[in-house]
Amino acid sequence: MKKAITLLLALVMVLSLAACGGSTAAPATEAPKAETPAAPAATEAAPAEEGKVFNIYAWNEEFKGFFEKYYTVPEGITVNWIINPSDGGVYQDKLDEALLNQANVADDEKIDMFLAEADYILKYTDSEFTQDITALGVTDFSNTYAYTVQAASDSNGVVKGVSFQCCPSALIYRRSIAKDVLGTDDPAEVQAKLDSWDKFNAVAADAKAKGYYMTSSEAETFRVFSNNGTAPLVNDKGELVLDDAIKAWQAQAKDFSDKGYTLTCDIWSDECTAQMFADGKTMCYFGPAWYFNFCMGNAQDPEKGCMGDWAICQGPQAHFWGGTWLLAATGSDNPTMLADVMDTFINDEEVCSNLIKNEAQFTNNQAVNAKFAEDPNYGSEFLGGQNDVAVFVELAKNIKFENKTIYDQLLTEGLQGFWREYCDGAVTEEEAMANYYKYINEKYPEIVTP
Repeated sequence: MKKAITLLLALVMVLSLAACGGSTAAPATEAPKAETPAAPAATEAAPAEEGKVFNIYAWNEEFKGFFEKYYTVPEGITVNWIINPSDGGVYQDKLDEALLNQANVADDEKIDMFLAEADYILKYTDSEFTQDITALGVTDFSNTYAYTVQAASDSNGVVKGVSFQCCPSALIYRRSIAKDVLGTDDPAEVQAKLDSWDKFNAVAADAKAKGYYMTSSEAETFRVFSNNGTAPLVNDKGELVLDDAIKAWQAQAKDFSDKGYTLTCDIWSDECTAQMFADGKTMCYFGPAWYFNFCMGNAQDPEKGCMGDWAICQGPQAHFWGGTWLLAATGSDNPTMLADVMDTFINDEEVCSNLIKNEAQFTNNQAVNAKFAEDPNYGSEFLGGQNDVAVFVELAKNIKFENKTIYDQLLTEGLQGFWREYCDGAVTEEEAMANYYKYINEKYPEIVTP
């Protein structure tokens, strides 16, 4: 199928769900084009042929914060952030509409760069709506993680963007609860006690006996299972296929819910995140550096939080979750700045170091990560002094970008939502799956469901 047709169909059909995994996306109300405060002064002027407005589409302000702190905007250029929430598919809807209209708007209204996540990045990279960044001058990927380049490339290997972060995911556990349940909070010892699903499930029973939850949502482990599947959710015949790994998650989710090992709620719900406060009773969460740095705000609350009472280890299975890619929009009138932004966030050692030191990110620069991993004086305050970069350097070796489709975000979020109704006892298993298939048929009529 030709790339342009593939994306055009996808643009009409696909909606988006949450980023940062979910509800930490942009404000609940749509944010139309809103200019940022005046850009910082630059040391050199932009070339005369460059546009005067650099438009960036995003779904929350995470990268916006990093951009405004660490990138020097060329003199004479205004950066305009168009931020729409992911909830309900608003972000992709607005982005798709703008991309389809890119050739018909004035230069200063054209999208220059837009952000995308792993669950739907293929929709944009394998299309004519993104352009080859090597032709713009971004050619040094020597320090980036290979899967991030693969994810940002089209089916012919043409690179369309970069990610400023690498996202190996870990088991994030509460030290004080681990001590009570396991007798230790040492990451190596905790890993030994939780290095398989059989052990994890058995410890869940022990945690329950002591008055704790193993997880705060039945969906907390979904990404670990699904990321270790062996087949895409939609096969080459256009048929929905639930991998054995996903079926294993379904079984665990129901079992944990029935036995009271977990709360039954959305992972971004207030009920779930309230467990991150100091008085929470949940032992385990799963996520990358961006998750505990950007999405565990309750745990970091100066009055009700529990900074330092956390640690990480691999857990039952290695996996990765998410990531934010910067993609180059075809038709951008700011090619020089576009290339410079991308090159800065993967190759500028100072910027990448600041992302670790000041923002607790795990960057997409292996050399910088290695430097911090080997630094005996570096440690995360949130993790009680543990060197999370050293852990993630090892976990990153296991990342494979495989079995992805343009449908993944809605299919995975939908499955979790409809399965939760079964776990909660609101519907039967048959009803839950029938509702899921109906949802898919409405969103993606071309997908064949059972």
